[in-house]
Amino acid sequence: MAEHSRAHVSQPADGPSAVPAKEVLRQCARDVVAVAEGIREVSARTTAVLLDQEFRASARRHPRTGLPAQWATLRVLMSKRGLGSAITAEHGAGRRLGQGGEILGRESLAALVAVTSLRMRIGAVLLDHPELVRDAGMRRLLDAVTSDRDLASVRALRSLFKDRGAQQALSALAPVTAELLAIRALLDEDPMNDETGWALATGRELTADPVKGVSASYLCELDRGEGAADPVELAAHELPRVSVRGSFLGFLRNINLLSTDGRILIQDIRGPDGTVRHVVHAPGMAPGRPRNDSPQDFVGAWRNLFMADSPYTRSILRAVEHYGIPRGADVALIGHSEGGIAVMNLAQSEEFSRTYRVTHVVAVGSPVDYKKPADPRTWVATLTNQHDIVPILDGRAAGTAFDPHPDWYEVDYTGPTHEFPLSHMLDTYIKDLETIVADAARDVDEALAPYRGEVLRTQSYQLKDREHPPRGYPFLTVPTTPVPTAAGPVDTPVRYYDSTAAHAFFPVDAEAARSLLPDVTWMTPARLGRRALAVLSVYEHRCTTIGPYSEVGLSVVVNDLWRPRPYDLALDLTRSTDLRRTGRYVVGLAVSTEEARAVAEEVWGQPASVSAVDVDLLGRDISAGAAEPGIRLVGGLGPAIRCPDVDWVLYGRRGDRTLRVQVRNHGRPRLHPAPRVRLRVDTHAHPLAERLHRLGLDSARPRSVLICHDFMARRGAGAELPR
Repeated sequence: MAEHSRAHVSQPADGPSAVPAKEVLRQCARDVVAVAEGIREVSARTTAVLLDQEFRASARRHPRTGLPAQWATLRVLMSKRGLGSAITAEHGAGRRLGQGGEILGRESLAALVAVTSLRMRIGAVLLDHPELVRDAGMRRLLDAVTSDRDLASVRALRSLFKDRGAQQALSALAPVTAELLAIRALLDEDPMNDETGWALATGRELTADPVKGVSASYLCELDRGEGAADPVELAAHELPRVSVRGSFLGFLRNINLLSTDGRILIQDIRGPDGTVRHVVHAPGMAPGRPRNDSPQDFVGAWRNLFMADSPYTRSILRAVEHYGIPRGADVALIGHSEGGIAVMNLAQSEEFSRTYRVTHVVAVGSPVDYKKPADPRTWVATLTNQHDIVPILDGRAAGTAFDPHPDWYEVDYTGPTHEFPLSHMLDTYIKDLETIVADAARDVDEALAPYRGEVLRTQSYQLKDREHPPRGYPFLTVPTTPVPTAAGPVDTPVRYYDSTAAHAFFPVDAEAARSLLPDVTWMTPARLGRRALAVLSVYEHRCTTIGPYSEVGLSVVVNDLWRPRPYDLALDLTRSTDLRRTGRYVVGLAVSTEEARAVAEEVWGQPASVSAVDVDLLGRDISAGAAEPGIRLVGGLGPAIRCPDVDWVLYGRRGDRTLRVQVRNHGRPRLHPAPRVRLRVDTHAHPLAERLHRLGLDSARPRSVLICHDFMARRGAGAELPR
């Protein structure tokens, strides 16, 4: 059954006997902790007297009466028959004296009374969760912790995790976790934990990290993103499932649809009165390790919990600003888990509340009890399953006797799903709101009545820790020009964001190479001694502006088309592509897609055919080829030397015109000067295979191989030459 306003239950008219026992225990716990607070204040005043400069000076001036008075005050603060180890100084000798007493195992009277209050709170929880009493392992753990038996506590917890597994054990402990942590903090020998224990026991806001050994400030150092948001379209299978009318469960289903992939959703809704209002949907934390690309991870959630400013909160703000919600418009913020924390952080921002009128905040499965909206008119609802361990991270659990926000609408229920993380999943909450706590769902939906109506606009946003430059920046950030092709317009230069390539260099007969070139006198193969140079290139393009594809190409290195010189090939290695005179004439290509074939022939003037191409360069061997031409380049690469980026000038023919294409590369190429690689050509039927046979390259070994496993490139459109 749901308990609305967990800590405040009114007294029935027919007498105290009708008050449930669990509420009597909680009321007693409030009274007892108030006594503990009073004792702590007395301890603080007595400590102030003991450490007062005038008091100590008076004791030195009148030792006969002053020293006994000083000793009696110290005994009151340190004796078990007095206030226990109750010196509360924050620095100096008094602090060391108080810490020494705690290290020796002496507890203050205030702490012991507070522990009594916590035991009452555990008793109230046990009335709601009798399964905790029936379980022998849970009984041993509760008895050991409340009796301050450290070794027995460790053994009981270890046995519980061993018998049930971590997930079931955490879920079983969830209803009493905050109380157990508070008791441990108050009774252990570490005085640094006392403030956390008192915060958990008295219901004050936590000022320190409640998870021992993990510093919130340290986690924040790991996450300094400024937050960013990019508008994205919903997937085709998601669009039919988005709610078309505003409702509480509809908003939750929208969040469930987004999952935890870093997206949020904003909707415009025309309410019953005709006013257009706006709803922000914020999903929870993504499971797994911290992610650098999204604020929806563990680090972001931790920062959300302890600080109002976080990448997730700032990313939502960026999305709201981009969406264009008018100033002063009504806004409802709905969030689950980390999303609930983020939207509450937005609501408590005075600047955000001055810009927009935050009318409603609904947090499901979120630790938000110690946050407060900046606008006191904001209606807030929180919904938590008592076996969900995430909402207790702020230190307020199911059995607490305190309610920091009596004006909020709170639903704290026990659902049928006790195992974590199932108890935390939004899908589980939605099913519980449809069945177990349907009254609560109707109440929240009624409160959100101004947002019930037709959805006018829906926009999703991809959130990021920080704004990233465009992919390939700055190398691939260049002006482009569209060029029409049979496969559609193509922007040039064509940009290759993620590619792998291998270039095998073969010395070949100069006359055979000349026979593959156009029948013109001014294009001749460049010579290395008496031999020409042929290059077999294989590429795997994983991400390009014309789609992913692979290719195998054969080219012949040619001289300057106007004034060939004997040393141009060597000199061109030192020149940029703009100034090079030599280049590679492409005599044949095999590509894996029709789009790549159209671009090769129509934009670059290179003869191409479509064939299945595979390239494997992951290890120290190479295995690449094209199926239809029957080409295969296989073998070991051998030792390598690193070399600078190698740009290319490629030539092709379109009609009676020669095209010059500049190819700029950016990567980390390696040259293998003595590869154990062999080229095999299985057929003569394909034009590319026939040209390889004419060059005598079947079963040939290349002189060297140039490899680049990961590089970017841009290929410009072919520039027509007057030849």
